[in-house]
Amino acid sequence: MLQKKFLSILGAELWHTTHPDRYASIVKDGAILPEPDLEDGKRWGTGNGPENYPFVRTLGGVSLFDFSQFEDASDERKFPVNSWDYFVPFHKAWERAVWMEIDRSEIADDFISGPDLLQMWKDKRAYRHNIMPLIESAHLGPLPISAISRVYYVDDGGISRLQAEF
Repeated sequence: MLQKKFLSILGAELWHTTHPDRYASIVKDGAILPEPDLEDGKRWGTGNGPENYPFVRTLGGVSLFDFSQFEDASDERKFPVNSWDYFVPFHKAWERAVWMEIDRSEIADDFISGPDLLQMWKDKRAYRHNIMPLIESAHLGPLPISAISRVYYVDDGGISRLQAEF
């Protein structure tokens, strides 16, 4: 039920999600960093080393959720390995998350859409690197917090809109 409710908030917008502790670091740094000061063991998809890092990380980018392609991407017959539901409404191991809406117009010069990212992954034959087809998009380089337009905190207790701290 919480997942369905949160999906209605996410809509067809562009989002980045993180652990609440990491959100504080983002605010302090003034940007969502492609390589934050965080050990690999605490990052998604790093357990098998650099040759298997998530695709966006290999590009020097920040992973974003782009829900404008959600209907197609959530079709398990087309994309059986798409793991979006592990992150929505929050990363299961974290039991909570902060979601930041990203203004597309603010990052347009460094943005790779979900369909373009998927094509790039195929063209590079980067099959050892994880990708969430169509839903995952990327921002290359540090993403400035000035591009964040809304922030939500979500846990089992519900969804709260946060006042941006910047």
